[in-house]
Amino acid sequence: MRAFATATVLLLALLLPAAAQGSRAAQIGPRPFHLVDTMKPGPLKDRLAACGTDRAYTAKSFSISHRGAPLQFPEHTREGVLAAARMGAGIIECDVTFTRDRQLVCRHAQCDLHTTTDILARPDLAARCTKAFTPADPATGAKASATCCTSDLTLAEFKSLKPKMDAADPDATTLAGYMNATPRWRTDLHAAGTTLMTHKEYIALVKSLGRRFTPELKAPEVPMPFAGTYTEDDYARQMVDEYRQAGIPATDVFPQSFRLRDVLFWLEADPAFGRQAFLLDNRDETDPGFDPARPETWSPSMADLVAKGVRTLAPPLWMLVTLSPEGAIVPSAYAREAKRAGLDLIAWSLERSGPLAAGGGSYYRSVRPAIDRDGDMLTLLDVLHGQVGVRGVFSDWPATTTFYANCVGAD
Repeated sequence: MRAFATATVLLLALLLPAAAQGSRAAQIGPRPFHLVDTMKPGPLKDRLAACGTDRAYTAKSFSISHRGAPLQFPEHTREGVLAAARMGAGIIECDVTFTRDRQLVCRHAQCDLHTTTDILARPDLAARCTKAFTPADPATGAKASATCCTSDLTLAEFKSLKPKMDAADPDATTLAGYMNATPRWRTDLHAAGTTLMTHKEYIALVKSLGRRFTPELKAPEVPMPFAGTYTEDDYARQMVDEYRQAGIPATDVFPQSFRLRDVLFWLEADPAFGRQAFLLDNRDETDPGFDPARPETWSPSMADLVAKGVRTLAPPLWMLVTLSPEGAIVPSAYAREAKRAGLDLIAWSLERSGPLAAGGGSYYRSVRPAIDRDGDMLTLLDVLHGQVGVRGVFSDWPATTTFYANCVGAD
């Protein structure tokens, strides 16, 4: 029966037009199988191992591309988006910010050009940076630093930059040392020839790939109104308007923001898009009084968010899970209360932590004692899907989430 089903899928693929084949077929490569091989023995490992390499994998909305495919490609580049689509990401992200001439571009933060592009090696453009490069001073303990923002440049100047892997060495005493700091578990292999994108270019590309969109409106790092007239509402409205101008239906767009004010603005100004929005939640990082295990520290509460019109909450991985007395990964109080309130959940970000042998770092902080190998990310993913009930998971390498979604039947 399985052989018949596989043959049927392959026959349909041959009969479909080339564009249709490319829009849903996924190439997941060897990494997901490496992760399965490194899992602890048990029923989940057996189930995922049985999924096999001889089946057809397809794109899934559960698999959300985080900044493209930045495990190995410079983030927010055309090439990273293409890699994410090839790996079966059904939804692809562009973090959105603005240039000096108020054009929207894809960048993780307004002021990250010094770590994600070659701007510091371009004296003409480096001169425009908010803060010039300063090398580390071992004698005083001062760290190397720079601040270069999209709002320092016009769109044309931004587009002239070359992307690089996001990294900087704070202990560097030279510019070259500061810029050439890619972690060993990532790679510079795919950095050459990559291309920065405007928001409009991202929309056109993702539309051509037949995938859906999740733009994140980044908090401005410059005083607003920018240049005295460009307000935060102008910025939030402009992002959504670019989808309307491109003929993209609201049902294909999932706007994101860490700021509740942005979600509430979209709900008021453009409810079709507002109802689709993800409210990102990083209070466990930013609010010293916040504890995912203690609802009395949550302000606003889950019920308050629902009352305001929020439908989807998107916290980091660690806020959705905890350890049982037996040491198993289980849903957290935060996850249980969110589901009880009727909120959908999205989690971020898988494949962002490097090797997990030492406990996985920040993204696994609430379950660190249970994490000692790379395959444990699939165990966590299974809890998020099967017990927490997340709708999707952001990943820096979407092949992993695509593989899992196909194996367990997630959408």
